[in-house]
Amino acid sequence: MANAMYDHGRENFCLGEIDWVDGDNRIMFIDEADDVPDIANDEDLDDRVGAAIVGTSANMASETCVAGVCDAADITVATVAGDEFESIDLYEETGVATTSWLICNIDTATGLPCTPNGGDITVAWDAGANAIFAWNAS
Repeated sequence: MANAMYDHGRENFCLGEIDWVDGDNRIMFIDEADDVPDIANDEDLDDRVGAAIVGTSANMASETCVAGVCDAADITVATVAGDEFESIDLYEETGVATTSWLICNIDTATGLPCTPNGGDITVAWDAGANAIFAWNAS
């Protein structure tokens, strides 16, 4: 697979269900041996198998959206232990699995796959033109 926005994630942005700038946006590390992301059909945390979630962050900071490019401050997930993970999901946390919307899946990045060793893992977002993700008009 390649980095992709979830179809329902794009839909939930359009419906105003996801608030990138002021929402409680987080990341989670996904062990794809336990749950392969389904870009076309996965919608919320209820679509994630619990055993596949290796680590989860707190709320991201400094989210911005300028000219359709979404960015945030780099984020550290503390004391990550467990299975090797192959991808990172971004999602908006609401406190309820069925309304915590999946946004995108990143499986092509420096450091992936990653085998945690119980230490902290810092995700440094791309400093390029597309930052974390961009709404492209193509």
